[in-house]
Amino acid sequence: MSRARTLAVMLAGGAGGRLELLTHERAKPAVAFAGTHRASGLLILQPRMGHDGRDGFPKGTADALWRNAPMIREFAPEALVVLSADAVYTLDYGALVEEHVGSGAAVTMVTTEVEPDDAGRYGVVRLDGEQVAEYVYKPDEPATNTISNEVFVFEPGEVLDRLDALAEASDDGLEDLGHELLPQLAADGRARAHRFGGYWRDVGTIDAFHTAHMEQLEHPPPIDLDDPAWPVLTHASDRRASARVEQSMVATAATIGGTVERSVIGRGAVVEEGAVVRDSVILPGAVVHAGATVERAIVDDLVDVASGVRVGEPGGEIALVGLRATVEEDLPAGARFPEVD
Repeated sequence: MSRARTLAVMLAGGAGGRLELLTHERAKPAVAFAGTHRASGLLILQPRMGHDGRDGFPKGTADALWRNAPMIREFAPEALVVLSADAVYTLDYGALVEEHVGSGAAVTMVTTEVEPDDAGRYGVVRLDGEQVAEYVYKPDEPATNTISNEVFVFEPGEVLDRLDALAEASDDGLEDLGHELLPQLAADGRARAHRFGGYWRDVGTIDAFHTAHMEQLEHPPPIDLDDPAWPVLTHASDRRASARVEQSMVATAATIGGTVERSVIGRGAVVEEGAVVRDSVILPGAVVHAGATVERAIVDDLVDVASGVRVGEPGGEIALVGLRATVEEDLPAGARFPEVD
């Protein structure tokens, strides 16, 4: 049987404010994960140019699809896959598309369960078997802990027509898919769920970003980014830490002369002889000089940590050092450096 003609769109923008300094100068998907990986889009929608009233920067995920609807219609897909770019998981999109096309639904949304006190950060769903009976976007008091994990397969014609109607009826334009479209599809009985039980982590907050990295140091890791049977197609490391490094991941071209324990060291980063890095994430190109100690911290790209400086503390809140900063004085647990407006 031939596969359905499919267009996949990765919505890889957004301010990413919850990642604080890591996204002060870039979008979330540009932040390195596990030393070298970054979000790699199948199609990343850029600000649209034109003279049809759809040009400009989108204000959300629904607005992005609506502005690019002419291009999507021109491609004429049978299935439209829409993905966010701030979670870590593995999923066979081809099998998901086949399941969706055979269902007759307008949308198949992938769902997973999270901790109850974390559900309000997402679109929360109430399920009736396979049917999505209700969808509520980022509620103050979630009715369940089952959420949509921002992977959708749409029937393009119906969904784009609905977006056109919503845009025409709105004075302020469209925002995210969860504001109007998804609740409408659920209320009309046109939404179904694909329950996902595997490893899935939203890395959109500082604590979640750090935790996901520490989970990658488990033996075995909950998701193996080096599994040859399930290759992650990005600029990935082809080797792990050397014998001088304990329970850590070290990316290609990193230089380790000091002590690294339970940490992730990015591509081209340097930990000089006499330096100590523990329970931390050192992003590409950062340098930790001799005598410095970094503990329970995230150190962004191209940061320079001076000799003898201490960043973070054992057991404390995650310390965060932003892009290209030079650290010349000690930073306590939970510190944010540099300070930004």
